Amino acid sequence: MQPKFFDAHTHANLAAFSGDYKETINRALSSGVGLVNIGTQKDTSLRAVEIAREFTREPVFATIGLHPTHTHEDDFHDEHELAVSTGASEEFDHDLYKKMALDPKVVAIGECGLDYFRLSGDTEEKKEKQKKVFVEQIKLAHEIKKPLMIHCRSAFPELIEALEENKGLLNEKPGIIHFMSGTKDEAKKLADLGFYFTFGGVITFARDYDEIIRFLPMERILSETDAPYVSPAPYRGKRNEPAYVIEVVKRLAEVRGVPFGEICGKIVQNTARALNIDF
Repeated sequence: MQPKFFDAHTHANLAAFSGDYKETINRALSSGVGLVNIGTQKDTSLRAVEIAREFTREPVFATIGLHPTHTHEDDFHDEHELAVSTGASEEFDHDLYKKMALDPKVVAIGECGLDYFRLSGDTEEKKEKQKKVFVEQIKLAHEIKKPLMIHCRSAFPELIEALEENKGLLNEKPGIIHFMSGTKDEAKKLADLGFYFTFGGVITFARDYDEIIRFLPMERILSETDAPYVSPAPYRGKRNEPAYVIEVVKRLAEVRGVPFGEICGKIVQNTARALNIDF
């Protein structure tokens, strides 16, 4: 199946979809939407791979990685996740994640990065732990030649510093900055490093991101839902799902001032390039 749209960052592998993940994914596929389920720790990464294998012939892919909020138990906050065997926090196990990453359906390492939004207690120690785990995943991505799927919240200066310090380990196409929420200057620095950027449902009801969307080269822009979170208009108040990425693409077309049909194809091409996918 050649998708007409692409949700480059979604979570149908989380507990929020445990009862209807298959129906949810089939709704997306029926709407012409391909997707990548994003791992956030061992359990959710494994589940993303399992689902990708289940949809063997369809554009359903996975990432594997350890989210920064899973590096300390007291900063974990999301009941929607599957934190069953590993609990709220875990240590990064290189060999375990590498084994999962080598699956041909796995297209990136992450969701990894830095998140200082909810830090409490000894914040310096926690920041160092997050950075250490992030760098370990940069090294894994370099080792197996797959891009990064990066999460960053309230830590863009530190994220850029870590990436620049490890610039020699970045692949030619280094990866994706998911849910880009930094400044235009930060976006430029990340673009200069070769990164792509996803935008999600928030752009359909907030105008804070319009300037960056217009500023970035169209060749670097992707669409996402981050489902089950942040549903786009007109689905506010409902659980988000991959099929709703179409509303995000409509808004991207409006902000960029280009025809909807034109931007659809461009975003799919960008996604294929960023994640080394051959549809």
